[in-house]
Amino acid sequence: MLRFMPVGDSMTIGSAGEHTWRYRMWQHLRATYGGPFKIVGPRETLYDKATDTADSYEYADPDFPRAHLAGWGEGWHHLTPLIADAVRESRADVLLVSLGLIDLGFYTNAPQTAENARTFIAAARSANPRVSMVLLPVIPNTRADTDAPFAAEVVLFNELLAKAVADLDEPVSPLLLASVPPSYDINHDTYDGTHPNASGEHKLAAAFAEAMYQAWGVGQQYAAGNG
Repeated sequence: MLRFMPVGDSMTIGSAGEHTWRYRMWQHLRATYGGPFKIVGPRETLYDKATDTADSYEYADPDFPRAHLAGWGEGWHHLTPLIADAVRESRADVLLVSLGLIDLGFYTNAPQTAENARTFIAAARSANPRVSMVLLPVIPNTRADTDAPFAAEVVLFNELLAKAVADLDEPVSPLLLASVPPSYDINHDTYDGTHPNASGEHKLAAAFAEAMYQAWGVGQQYAAGNG
């Protein structure tokens, strides 16, 4: 049994009425992965914009394993202290991680954010020394179009994240740096310049799926029809 845990910010938790890329990934794995697997994590809900709380179960299709460790407005800064317990309790084997935008926007600069990512990796390994991780670079949102210092921090963080993955990769606990989908366009793949719409959900799921398939032979190439 391979246990996958999605970890992320608002792009991963999603909001009421959405499918989320987590759903698209589950559909992909169900169609292409040849063995038993499970989606795990300590949380299940979506964010509800009407109440400003993460208490919604109003998924576009609620009939899927909704477990995750993601939060609206949460980043490495928030989830690093939680990851060891989450991995230990869920017995996660593979972490699918999309974090950093909120950190760079509000909490930490690029070097500080990269250091939190390294601490996160160490904490996850403390709970499962054989855990695997796929890490997605930060996708710049619409703020980067008008805020040059912020855009520069995103570029720097992504460089530092790549270095952390290269430095910390281990045979027994492999790290993968996923690629930002080359066709991802915040004007077409998001509904507000940050959060993915249906096409964006597919492209985020594909980024993780392609990385695992190419590096580890997990599943197959991503086909949008799987989601």
